[in-house]
Amino acid sequence: MARTLVLIRHAKAVHPEGRDDHARKLADQGRRDAPVIGRWLRSQDVAVQVAVVSSARRTVETFRLLADELGSGAPDPVVTDDVYYASAGDLLEIVRALPAEAASAAIVGHNPGIGMLAGALDDGESAVEAVRMRAGFPTSSVAVFTVDGDWATVDPGGARLVGYSVARG
Repeated sequence: MARTLVLIRHAKAVHPEGRDDHARKLADQGRRDAPVIGRWLRSQDVAVQVAVVSSARRTVETFRLLADELGSGAPDPVVTDDVYYASAGDLLEIVRALPAEAASAAIVGHNPGIGMLAGALDDGESAVEAVRMRAGFPTSSVAVFTVDGDWATVDPGGARLVGYSVARG
């Protein structure tokens, strides 16, 4: 069965001095951009059955705003510290542990890990989209991959990039 994996970098966040990084909230620009991610996913007919979201405030806010645009089919997020400061390898293990019955999943996280995982998963068959994605994975980036087989067997180079967007509202 072909599966859909969506990798999302959180929307633009504020950088207040002396503030705990984990508690950073979305900036006004991020609050405008996050719903655009959801609208773009809907326009691409991408449904999300499972969402694994970093416990950082900005990622939770990003998911909630984009999920509002997905409608009633949006899942309740699995919010976890495991995505916060996760490397590409850590995130790959999260992908491999996704529920076998899920045909689609999203991970909302942070750079450098989320962008590095996106680059590592790409099988190189989507030249134009891959070049854009590899040029950088800025805030509000979303990459959509198809994966053949089970989540547990996903390896670097084992997914086809079928869509990439940097949402700006």
